[in-house]
Amino acid sequence: MKRVSFFLGWIFLLVVAVSAQNKIVKLKIVETSDIHGNYYPYDFILRHEAGGSLARIHAFVQKEREVYKDNLLLLDNGDILQGQPCAYYYNYIDTVSPHLAAEVLNYMQYNTGNMGNHDVETGRAVFDRWADDCKFPILGANIIDTATGKTHFKPYEVLERDGVKIVVLGMITPAIPVWLSENLWKGLRFDDMEETARKWMKIIREKEKPDLVIGIFHAGQDALLMGGKYRENASVEVARNVSGFDIVLMGHDHARELKKIKNIAGDSVLIMDPASKGIVVANADVTLKLRKGKVIEKHIDGALTDMKDYAASEDFMEHFAPQFNAVQDFVSKKIGSFTETISTRPAYFGSSAFIDLIHLLQLEITNADISLAAPLSYDTEINKGDVFVSDMFNLYKYENMLYTMKLSGKEVKDALEMSYNLWTNQMKSADDHLLLFRKQRREGATDRASFQNFSFNFDSAAGIIYTVDVTKPKGEKITIISMADGTPFS
Repeated sequence: MKRVSFFLGWIFLLVVAVSAQNKIVKLKIVETSDIHGNYYPYDFILRHEAGGSLARIHAFVQKEREVYKDNLLLLDNGDILQGQPCAYYYNYIDTVSPHLAAEVLNYMQYNTGNMGNHDVETGRAVFDRWADDCKFPILGANIIDTATGKTHFKPYEVLERDGVKIVVLGMITPAIPVWLSENLWKGLRFDDMEETARKWMKIIREKEKPDLVIGIFHAGQDALLMGGKYRENASVEVARNVSGFDIVLMGHDHARELKKIKNIAGDSVLIMDPASKGIVVANADVTLKLRKGKVIEKHIDGALTDMKDYAASEDFMEHFAPQFNAVQDFVSKKIGSFTETISTRPAYFGSSAFIDLIHLLQLEITNADISLAAPLSYDTEINKGDVFVSDMFNLYKYENMLYTMKLSGKEVKDALEMSYNLWTNQMKSADDHLLLFRKQRREGATDRASFQNFSFNFDSAAGIIYTVDVTKPKGEKITIISMADGTPFS
């Protein structure tokens, strides 16, 4: 009995000694992405209350911080500078005050930010000023200063919590030059995401020796080649092909995602995407077991948390009330009147006063012969009566560039053929759909269909008279009859 008691006592002391050397560290990683100016739970365009917003996310984060304290890491994944008038106002109207987007993120105590394509679209004067106003690093490992060959923004950030070293590597989709003219990003280039990740992962492993690596990529998961050389939406490819990431936070495609994949080394990588406007946040619970300062076990679980159950933070709303009122005054200015209500919905079936207005403006501003323009949303309208600044954001939400181009008649026809092929079904009978819908309805949408392609690619033309024969195949739908004034179209 004495021998047994001694043996059990020795085992107990050994277990206690080993346990004393073990340490459990719990982290909470919270991602926002594609906020698009939704700082407040209010739509300044439609002038009514709205869901989502950073104000609601602040309430969620404050509650989580009661548990995790400084072990909560808050990361933003870009596209925060465009979408609502409150972003526009501090981009271009009030350029003296600190940028509201930076002030909000500072107030919420973000740890890092990342660049998005709509942030680049505001122009260097805006996004560099915003980044300077942020009290945390904006990341961009594949945004390169062409004069120096160095990264324009910090490539990665190192964060240490309770003896755990976390590295966050940020990247943007490299397809920026396909969408945006060089004057907006002059002096920069955008490198391939996978090549960039390989380069920096090697540096991070050798120099930092991290316990946890997070990729925050402003790119979606369905990879495709754009402009013949830019790998767009390559987040999952990077997560799979470049070993070393524990978590990859996506954005850009406005599609919710939560899953785990295996990388080429056979390790699990958590993939998350919170879609847009702060309707949900992506958050991961990370539990690490350390022994003598070394991580010996790692457990990572993710969730997409809906913000509908969180009221806007009262502290947030009170703190940013002056900026709210300034933007409200700006969008409330009357600029004219309409004699009739205009809507985007008719644009999908034929002539539309809404699109006609855009065509008219483009032709008058440029003195071009032909205008090409698309609706940005399916069901937007501006009511008859007084028209305000807010209505102009309803007309066109983003400050998209207006281009004039010299095209041949064949190029004009081919552009329309491509547009209507994305837009209209080839009808074989009167029972077929006129519009090109997805073959499978989106999850949960039992009573509605959705377009197979994005409506912002559905260009119609003004300045010419043409017909669309929806019974014809791709490349044969369009017949251009004449210029709008009856003169021949060559």
